[in-house]
Amino acid sequence: MALSANELERYKRQMMMEGWGQATQEKLKASTVFIAGAGGLGSPVSIYLAAAGIGHIIICDFDSPDYSNLNRQILHNPSRIGINKALSAKITLSTVNSDIKITAHTDKITAENVDQLVANSDIILDCMDNFPTRYILNDAAIRKGIPLVYGSIWGIDGRMSFIKVPETPCLRCLFQEAPPSEVFPVLGTTPGVIGTLQALEALKYLSGTGANLKGKLLVWEGANVEFRKFKIYKDINCPSCGGK
Repeated sequence: MALSANELERYKRQMMMEGWGQATQEKLKASTVFIAGAGGLGSPVSIYLAAAGIGHIIICDFDSPDYSNLNRQILHNPSRIGINKALSAKITLSTVNSDIKITAHTDKITAENVDQLVANSDIILDCMDNFPTRYILNDAAIRKGIPLVYGSIWGIDGRMSFIKVPETPCLRCLFQEAPPSEVFPVLGTTPGVIGTLQALEALKYLSGTGANLKGKLLVWEGANVEFRKFKIYKDINCPSCGGK
């Protein structure tokens, strides 16, 4: 997809990178991403993907923001309290980049509707805060043969991995059982760190630049400003991927 004069000017600094150029930027313009969740992680993920020139962003969230969200969910502001998060996200992202397409879904993601919601997306960004939905996204990514970029946060710590079956273990290989659902602490900068890294993984994959975090779990310890990587393994008895 050809770039306009405004787009050539907007993206010229990233097109200066070795191996990027106009052809790579046009790949991004032709790409579609599915962002599950317009909250703490979904905010930096969607903002940076919009700014980078992803041609079509599909963002899905059935919830609405409240004041307790505003320390981290930078897609929203006090004037948006009570409206749907995906619709609020579309308003914000349209101001970030008016040259891209934003589709907002207000549905709750279920096993029955996930394939329709994800549609023809090239990659799924998992920005959820509950594992039942994460598993649904994981299974959809396996069926569609597309990557899933997992991210999670707690306090000032976070985790991230790039999952693409059969090249890597799936999310259920990594987390065989869902942890208990609970309200957890979070500092707003934590999803900023992890969400930006998730966006970077998506941009690397879609542009064909660099190497993705395959087969490893990245752990961020904010208190010590430390990143650690752990190898993850396929579960031959995994109910989602069967150890493919």
